[in-house]
Amino acid sequence: MQLTVGPNQFFWDTERWAALYDELATAPVDRVVLGELVCSKRLPFFQDRIPQAISTLAEAGKTVVLTSLALVTLKRERKLTAALPEMGVEVEVNDLTTLAYLPEGTPFSVGPLVNVYNESTLAWLAGRGATRICLPPELPLASVRILAAAGADLGVAIEVWGHGRVPLAISGRCYHARMHGRTKDNCQFACEDDPDGLDVRTMDDQPFLAMNGVQTLSDSYVSCVHQTQALADAGVAALRLSPQSTGFAKICGLYRQLLVGTGDATSVAAAICGMDENTRLSDGFLTGARGVDWSGTA
Repeated sequence: MQLTVGPNQFFWDTERWAALYDELATAPVDRVVLGELVCSKRLPFFQDRIPQAISTLAEAGKTVVLTSLALVTLKRERKLTAALPEMGVEVEVNDLTTLAYLPEGTPFSVGPLVNVYNESTLAWLAGRGATRICLPPELPLASVRILAAAGADLGVAIEVWGHGRVPLAISGRCYHARMHGRTKDNCQFACEDDPDGLDVRTMDDQPFLAMNGVQTLSDSYVSCVHQTQALADAGVAALRLSPQSTGFAKICGLYRQLLVGTGDATSVAAAICGMDENTRLSDGFLTGARGVDWSGTA
């Protein structure tokens, strides 16, 4: 299986953002999706660095992809979306309105925020030009197996969420701004203070979710280390790893070791948790049980 790095979901300063893609140029990954997924207000801080990041990654032999926004609502966001095909690289669709700006017949990929739950949706997207689809992270393994088979028949590669805080919802309101008593238009980029999202706890002080500006994420970091072989047997083409602020290049290397057989699930999970004592891993929904459950506790 291949390793795909998804778009960075968080707001990092320009130098940290650029350093991520410099690191990924030498990391053992096959595809890198970059750009702004969550909030268009963040884009101006690193927009002028995108061409250089594309060049660096392409020269290192990586397939480079640009993400669309998850929620396109403003005129300037429509203009940004319309400009994506002009960058000369593949576009990943995370909002179906993006299709209106892709010339007919242009190959594209589909991100996990598009609800591809059945063979009919997959076939429609394939007919429109989709060559790769990252399935929504809430699908169980049985559904993944069916969609991977359908994708193989249509020439569409299927990806599955492999690691990272799972995107659960996107909103027109900004949670970070609201928490600081600000409006969305005057948020003052409060989300920058939480480079991996802000933990949300229940009234009983139990971990619950994470917030990231207008986005809601899982509290735990979903990891497929215990399902890697099952995913390979199901015909999955790639695992998607979502960037985080601590040791991400090393995490990419650990998943590569797992895929090539030089590492095992227990040691990889232990190494990931060892980078940050606050990291909590979970299986997600592949097993069909509660998403927060973790096979490593057995």
